[in-house]
Amino acid sequence: MSLYIFKVPDLGEGTVTSEIVAWHVRVGDMVAEDAPLVEMATEKAVVEVTAPVSGRIVALHGELGDSVAVGSQLVVFETESAASPSAAPAVSAESVTASAGAALTAAPLVAASSGRVRASPATRRRARETGVNLAAVMGTGPGGRIEAHDLVAAVGAPGTESPAQISGPAPGTQEIKVLGVRRVIANRLSESARTIPHFAYVEEVDVTLLEGVRQRLNASASSGAAPLTYLPFIVAALARALGQYPQCNAQYDAERNVIVRHSAVHVGIATQTPDGLKVPVVRHAETLGVRALATEIARIADSARRGTCTRAELTGSTITVTSLGKLGGIASTPIINLPEVAIIGVNKALDRPMVVNGAVVIRRMMNLSSSFDHRFVDGYDGAALIQALKALLEQPEQLLPLDV
Repeated sequence: MSLYIFKVPDLGEGTVTSEIVAWHVRVGDMVAEDAPLVEMATEKAVVEVTAPVSGRIVALHGELGDSVAVGSQLVVFETESAASPSAAPAVSAESVTASAGAALTAAPLVAASSGRVRASPATRRRARETGVNLAAVMGTGPGGRIEAHDLVAAVGAPGTESPAQISGPAPGTQEIKVLGVRRVIANRLSESARTIPHFAYVEEVDVTLLEGVRQRLNASASSGAAPLTYLPFIVAALARALGQYPQCNAQYDAERNVIVRHSAVHVGIATQTPDGLKVPVVRHAETLGVRALATEIARIADSARRGTCTRAELTGSTITVTSLGKLGGIASTPIINLPEVAIIGVNKALDRPMVVNGAVVIRRMMNLSSSFDHRFVDGYDGAALIQALKALLEQPEQLLPLDV
């Protein structure tokens, strides 16, 4: 018998840490090679990590919500024989008794006060919120690490405070840990709102002619073709309009203090999924026609909702379009998708009475609500981009040569 130490793998894109979202195993479980072990979140996706070997789980390192470094210990297996060389090497049980063996039930409790307090950021935060002195808590984790259940066990112990809330949420409330994609969304949106001086610009667009073109093209579409909504027309028009306003098709590299302008238009499509908001990317939208855009938007949105998008499909957007469809409301103030400098929000289309050539007529109207990073996009340029977009959407025949 030997112990096999599995370390946090590199999940790609230069990831240096990953967040533990869900454990699929417990200490004592027997697992087969390639069986699901844990779900780990990067900034762009949640990745399922599988077992590199078959064996019994003798130690797990990390709690839900912990951010763990690539290369740090994650799982310790007890195996029948040496593991494959593609992962971490197997070691003898004696050589890891002091580290992994500390997690076994036979190990004595270690007083946290005997040295540096070992606890995850989540456990430390919980202790602060509940007023528990971690230095007086006995840790049962590896090397005396204080686990979440140790806080509960510490209630009433000398030197600790024991507020009622440590035992669980108050009656009538529900506590939901912020993990994975939702945590990434929260952090990124907070950073965007905190660091970017947004300015908003809302304009109404007469889409009466566009609605006629859309219905005509849908009626003539081949069987199985993606239905044409307003979105592919908006993306096609945006890709064309950005040629005049490259300062809006850009990303800000804060580390180098450089604005990177792009000739290619990679449009992020904000998509609601069961896991939260994701932004899959339509690449080179400037080369695609309306029908091709409809097909690609449908494909990546469906992939995002099913959780099958690759990391490449969720990165690299140069500008984002966000639409709530029929829930689009009258106006909105979308938050910019870092590191971009602009986002276009699409509100719902409604038939409204409008004055045209001195007469009141019914027209189909839709508002575009945009936000720009005022550090790098002047108000005039942001407004001019939306006016160019409006002009293309109100004369949709200009977009039809792109219908390939």
